[in-house]
Amino acid sequence: MFHQFLTPIGNSLLPSFLVAALPILVVLVLLGWARRPAWQASLAGLVVGLLIAIVGWHFPVGLALDSVAAGAVFACWPVMWIVVTAILLYNIAQYSGRFAAFRMWMIDNLPNDRRIVLVVIGFSFGALFEGISGFGTPIAITSSLLILLGFPPLEALTFTLIFNTAPVAFGALGVPITVLGAVTHLPVDSLAKMVGRQLPFFALLLPFYVIGVYAGFRNMLRVWPVLLVAGGSFALTQFVTSNFINYSLTDVLSSLVSLILTIAFLRVWRPAADPAFAINVDRVNETRGKITGAQGWYPWLIVSAVVIIWTIAKIFMIGDVKVPWPGLDKAVFITLYNAPYGAIWDFQPLATGTAILVAALITAFVVKLKPGDFGRAIVDTWVQTRIAILTVATIVGLAYLMNYSGMNYTLGLGVASVGAFFPLVSAFLGWVAVFLSGSDTSGNALFGNLQVVAANQLNLNPVLMAATNSSGGVMGKMISPQNIATGVATTDLKGKEGFVFAKTFKHSILLTVLLGILVWLQQNVLQWMIPH
Repeated sequence: MFHQFLTPIGNSLLPSFLVAALPILVVLVLLGWARRPAWQASLAGLVVGLLIAIVGWHFPVGLALDSVAAGAVFACWPVMWIVVTAILLYNIAQYSGRFAAFRMWMIDNLPNDRRIVLVVIGFSFGALFEGISGFGTPIAITSSLLILLGFPPLEALTFTLIFNTAPVAFGALGVPITVLGAVTHLPVDSLAKMVGRQLPFFALLLPFYVIGVYAGFRNMLRVWPVLLVAGGSFALTQFVTSNFINYSLTDVLSSLVSLILTIAFLRVWRPAADPAFAINVDRVNETRGKITGAQGWYPWLIVSAVVIIWTIAKIFMIGDVKVPWPGLDKAVFITLYNAPYGAIWDFQPLATGTAILVAALITAFVVKLKPGDFGRAIVDTWVQTRIAILTVATIVGLAYLMNYSGMNYTLGLGVASVGAFFPLVSAFLGWVAVFLSGSDTSGNALFGNLQVVAANQLNLNPVLMAATNSSGGVMGKMISPQNIATGVATTDLKGKEGFVFAKTFKHSILLTVLLGILVWLQQNVLQWMIPH
């Protein structure tokens, strides 16, 4: 059994911490400064990580390669299986004309104002997809819809990535919270309540923040009522659902309430017409077909119904097999926890991605899609997602490597050494985990228990710190190579992920800092906000 080294470089924490951070820095620099494609940045980070793990952390070569393989397989199933099937559904909507019909419904029923359209689609509608599937698919679908409505691709991707922070912690029907409870052994309801007492502040803020960045402060104030309705209804429903109803339904209910109330509000209030933000309706009308706009809702209503039934009835558990990863399961001893490290691949043949596939097949039947168009939708899906699959497999492989080699525990130990300031930096620990893994679920699996260990060492509240890992992770998702790679899959920005990263990085840092301040206040001033 391999025993992890926590301070292998000079037997000191600081140099070990700096060396352990190098793979992450390589990915950040290549994406943000060199503007390299995400797959190249992730691959370079993996190569550097392998060298450091093997040479610096004395991780056996066989275990190193085994851990990368375990991460890559997890990335393909279930993560990218969800993404692939969601993109297939999107392509079926495209070939059947339902995507264009949905776009026309938006044109016919919303004010001719890009500020309003950005909030309704990027925020409220995008959150619905996050609640159903997660893993980057909301970015791909909502950004492509915004592009069809006249938004420049880089602009559409940037703002949908920022908006996506509000629902991520409860995405895919609450899976991140479920995993956080499993790895920390803390009451899952308490964790959900705590996250539900952090993220609603940001859900309320985001419509104002994004439109302020997009249109400027004065132009944001001209539409503030609808921003308040969209953000306020989402935030309030997010708090109520996570604290008093069922955390797994948090995103679905929050997004639906926000979507319905915002559209209803726009029936009685509309902003003054502003030509600077008008959509070129004549150009959009050129593609208006015979399909009614209401039919554009078919794919999204079908997938919502199927996934909710799939989850409530626990169909995804049928055929569930837990596979101990050969050569890796309990072959590593976690020095920090004084326990062997399990490596179990939970294979669910009927995982959420399969539910989305069923919804795609039902949609194809309902809209009477021609077999030839269905075949073309499959081909398009492969072309759009193949690079994203490589990117995600590489970056998650790196995350697994850093976790099993002990490098991540060195990073966590270094962050925990800040003592009383830990609440301020706890959010960045979650930020790093999700940047690496691309998933709040994986981020919680990586660092969730580490937050609890640090909290107990520093006499801080473990529920607060564990929840902060999930809340901080959502801020890192907007710059994750996985999320960006999935987002560009349906646009002409493939290979330009570095430009998207550069546009979102500063917003990611700012929002994480704000969360850190909130966590510090909750630990030291607002303790009544922490559930017992």
